[in-house]
Amino acid sequence: MKQRIVVRHVLPVGRTSAVDIVIEDGYIRRIAEAGTVEGEDGFDGRGMYVSSGWIDMHVHAFSEFQPYGDDTDEIGVKQGVTVIVDAGSCGADRIADLAAHSGKAKTKVFAFLNISSIGLERVDELSNPEWIRRDKAAEAVRMFPDFIVGLKARMSRSVVKDSGIRPLVLARLMSDETSLPLMVHIGSAPPRVEEVLGLLEKNDIVTHYLHGKANSLFTDDGKPKPELLSAVRRGVKLDVGHGTASFSFRTAEYAKACGISFDTISTDIYRGNRLRGPVFSLASVLTKFLHLGYSLEDVIGAVTAKPAEWLGRPELGRIQEGDKANLTLFALKRGRAVLVDSEGERREADISLQPKGAIVDGEFIEC
Repeated sequence: MKQRIVVRHVLPVGRTSAVDIVIEDGYIRRIAEAGTVEGEDGFDGRGMYVSSGWIDMHVHAFSEFQPYGDDTDEIGVKQGVTVIVDAGSCGADRIADLAAHSGKAKTKVFAFLNISSIGLERVDELSNPEWIRRDKAAEAVRMFPDFIVGLKARMSRSVVKDSGIRPLVLARLMSDETSLPLMVHIGSAPPRVEEVLGLLEKNDIVTHYLHGKANSLFTDDGKPKPELLSAVRRGVKLDVGHGTASFSFRTAEYAKACGISFDTISTDIYRGNRLRGPVFSLASVLTKFLHLGYSLEDVIGAVTAKPAEWLGRPELGRIQEGDKANLTLFALKRGRAVLVDSEGERREADISLQPKGAIVDGEFIEC
């Protein structure tokens, strides 16, 4: 007997008319004009939007590590996020454990491999060069080619301590040896952000690009630094990575005013900033960008088509007959919402984005 789900009267992002979507055995079998699919069964999505499943490119989903850890489905499908990318929680020593843990979740998981073999077992994981083992990293990539999508280096003072830029030089070598791009965390100097940008190449990712610390991508008067402009021209990608300490409304307003836009919007979510803020959820972060004046199409594109393209899996970023059903249902709720950034600065929005459900592997999961 076929497993069948019909989602009725939902509005695809970017379209002006609602549709019915017929899902059988986990695949999208038909997309039809709303109200034309026969039968009374199904989920009534009237008043809701539908997009391909949201992708969060920067999370921490290895629950054994503290403080940077959480339960996969709590930051995934239960928040309308069907795909997450763990951003370097584990290095070569524990990546097998992360892969095994992830295989038990309903949320689909990929991972950036921390260039430090110990990963986030410590928060200064790049302070000791003996922990940066190119041979172990290469072996991990060979073992998990469909799981590991890139390499992660956290290049800020509290992580590298006296190592300076050297860990990123080694990360660049690892990238060349494995043919995997880098995701690089930027924060407080040293190393200086200008040094970091100089080592990045096409399809590498700068995460936390809107942080409000002194070692910023923007000058004191809100202009993009020349090194940032050069990196963007080379094809370096910009990721939000909100986190506890890495998103500033003021910096985001600078960036928007000078036309420096995100490639992907992500949370850097883990248990602490999910429960106590300022992150809470991917939907909460997306709401902040709607408030900043970005269109719904641009905001949703940054958690669907754009990350799917970067991952080399375009099917994750589209809604198409014949594809596996990978969908997020959400609504826009009108009413006052207080938004807080990582600096404690507040904004008041009059509309917020609320996930209502996710469909993965033929199952509807209510948010």
